[in-house]
Amino acid sequence: MSQKSDSQIQSAYTLAKESYAALGVDTEAALLRLESIPISLHCWQGDDVGGFEKRIGGLTGGIAVTGNYPGKARNADELRRDLDMAYQLVPGKHRLNLHAIYLEAEGQVERNKIEPAHFSAWVDWAKANGHGLDFNPTCFSHPLAADGFTLSHRDPAIRQFWVEHCIACRRIGAYFGKQLGTPAVTNIWIPDGFKDTPADRQTPRRLLLESLDAIFAEKIDPRFNLDSVEPKLFGLASESYVTGSMEFYVPYAVERKVMLTLDSGHFHPTESIADKIASLMLYLNGLLLHVSRGVRWDSDHVVTLTDDLQAIAREAVRSQALERIHFGLDYFDGSINRIAALAIGARSTLRALLLALLEPFELLSDYEKGGDYSGRLGLQEELKTMPFSAVWNVYCLRKGVPMGMDFIGEIKAYEQSELAGRE
Repeated sequence: MSQKSDSQIQSAYTLAKESYAALGVDTEAALLRLESIPISLHCWQGDDVGGFEKRIGGLTGGIAVTGNYPGKARNADELRRDLDMAYQLVPGKHRLNLHAIYLEAEGQVERNKIEPAHFSAWVDWAKANGHGLDFNPTCFSHPLAADGFTLSHRDPAIRQFWVEHCIACRRIGAYFGKQLGTPAVTNIWIPDGFKDTPADRQTPRRLLLESLDAIFAEKIDPRFNLDSVEPKLFGLASESYVTGSMEFYVPYAVERKVMLTLDSGHFHPTESIADKIASLMLYLNGLLLHVSRGVRWDSDHVVTLTDDLQAIAREAVRSQALERIHFGLDYFDGSINRIAALAIGARSTLRALLLALLEPFELLSDYEKGGDYSGRLGLQEELKTMPFSAVWNVYCLRKGVPMGMDFIGEIKAYEQSELAGRE
């Protein structure tokens, strides 16, 4: 039960609404806009990027999950139940981001042979719950990725295997889009790179270029599938060189007219992706933002309401192109309850977006255009203590999800009834 009554929440909201109105901000319009922004929750948080392939082997490709908190999903049905619980704690209607290794098949299916039928149960679940589905090729944790190269591999046979896998994934994304009436974003990320200084930096990139062109040769209706490519600065085992760098993928996305993915954990620890948004949206058809939280050299901590996250949300809103920007979560933490990790990250992202939507952008712009930088700075500081939480609480109330710490209590109850029985 909430610590505040509904009337207390409504009274606080009325005062907050008046405070924002004094700055020219319509809180109802902001809430209506927030309702239209789906967050794509990532399935791999639920089982530590294990997937459901009939294959024995650990994570590779620079991916590592730490922690052994009890209750990890062991199969697709358990994962879907856990996801159902997570969605109950997040206001609004949201999507799910699937990786190819989350297929359901009787036996082992090679990744270049996967088909829509292997994901039919996910589509049935998504239809029943009103979720859109997004998709990702899984170019890691596989014998043919053991040396750290996939689409830029020097062996043409290995390279072709991964090209075929990505082609199959695009077709599965289109299947999702046709079945669910909302296009899937199919995002290609590869782990390719060198741990130490390479002699030849161009050849792997030329091979990657050829592979991508082969993957995208088949034209797919954008009503069903949207393609995106994801750069990275460095990773575990690719500290010195990443084939798919920002400098490689930006011109590729612009020239080939595909979307670009910016993962907030894929850049220098002191580098924010926020300032990149305004520039890139002048050139790109669309942008996929993978929201993560880097801590030193680890790129995938649970998202919290940091200054960096708020800056990303502000630039996404200020770009006035939210219909071309897609939001997804991307992190994995096995040291805490995995449903809590999903809910906290999604709620934090929505909070950041709401804060951005409540910004009096026109007033700030007027100060700036008039050269009144003192007024601009003063207003920016005042906004930090505006009664934002009252607006968030009424949004949760209207959407029937827990406010404050109540969501943790619901997770603990689910932990006792469902998760405690898992080995």
